[in-house]
Amino acid sequence: MEFKLITYFDESYINSIYEVYQSVGWLKHDKETICEIFRNSTHVVFAIYDNKVIGFARALSDGVFNAAIYDLVVNKDFQNNQIGMHMLKHILKEIGSLSCIHLISTIDNLEFYQKAGFKKLKTGMVIYQDKRLTDTYTE
Repeated sequence: MEFKLITYFDESYINSIYEVYQSVGWLKHDKETICEIFRNSTHVVFAIYDNKVIGFARALSDGVFNAAIYDLVVNKDFQNNQIGMHMLKHILKEIGSLSCIHLISTIDNLEFYQKAGFKKLKTGMVIYQDKRLTDTYTE
């Protein structure tokens, strides 16, 4: 499968970005919120196939020491085609060699990130505002 990557947010793709979120059950992301989170991210990458977004990743970075990767998502219909790994490698290259690049994975994707070289933290902590997320992702 041939797809291209773009590294800028193009609002004309908002409908297909929204569809990607919907395809994986992330139903609380409305189009206005999606635009805001991508505009506020320091790094973005979108996988484009047949003039539609089929996957994306975004990150926030201080450009010196730390970065965090968020929302690496591939449309359910296009998963298991190496699109996610391709985007992850691309965004890691864009971020560069910082002291720490971290992310929070969904439970089903831990192995994916471990294959890419990520390791579990001994000292990572989080505060979720949503009790459901707290119950799912914390000890």
